[in-house]
Amino acid sequence: MNDKKDVLDNGPFFHGTKAELKIGDLLEPQYISNYQDKKSNYIYFTATLDAAKWGAELAASKSKERIYIVEPSGEFENDPNVTDKKFPGNPTRSYRSKSALKIIAELASWERHSDEQINHMIASINKLREEGKFVIYD
Repeated sequence: MNDKKDVLDNGPFFHGTKAELKIGDLLEPQYISNYQDKKSNYIYFTATLDAAKWGAELAASKSKERIYIVEPSGEFENDPNVTDKKFPGNPTRSYRSKSALKIIAELASWERHSDEQINHMIASINKLREEGKFVIYD
């Protein structure tokens, strides 16, 4: 864990995905990313439910959307893909780690973004991809 004086956030932490996992499972880096067709060097998570919802809703799969409560097993850093590149500071409280996240629980119910919001986000991401601007710094 991060040294208490260096703690970025105390959580709770969430990971939105469409992967079916069990309590005690570990989410680890070096697996195919939810957002690009390559292995990710990091595992990403957030301390906001809203950002976790986007993770679940936008993950590339037809499986059920899920949000897990996770516990980082090692050091983590601000996610540079959103901090200071898109949003000054870290208002989404988004992080990444090269250490595993342990599944502590699954949220039984949560309210999705509206279909209109999700479709708008997908269209925005697709436009960025077409323009070569959808880059994930991993």
